[in-house]
Amino acid sequence: MTPAVLHILLSLAAEDRHGLGIAADVKAFTDGRLVLGPGTLYGTIKRLLDAGLVEDLGQPSGANNDDPRRRYYRITPKGRKALAAETEGLASVVNVARRRRVLKTS
Repeated sequence: MTPAVLHILLSLAAEDRHGLGIAADVKAFTDGRLVLGPGTLYGTIKRLLDAGLVEDLGQPSGANNDDPRRRYYRITPKGRKALAAETEGLASVVNVARRRRVLKTS
């Protein structure tokens, strides 16, 4: 799983979002370490849609209609399973890094 895929799925695990909302959330929760440009963001979303990890909600009723082109996305059950598997694997790596004193324990 690429960093862009991981971070987009993490963003959508919290709530349904539109593309720019995903990018802003990722930038916020990574403290600016990852900034998703439009090509990476929308290219990755397209691949996630094609893989069935994310679904396109269009523009939900009651949404702020400031831009009718704005599309909202939701993580699918398949996407949640993939995210859980990836984060479990990452947690295992972090545990090894702590045991080998590469990463300080908190």
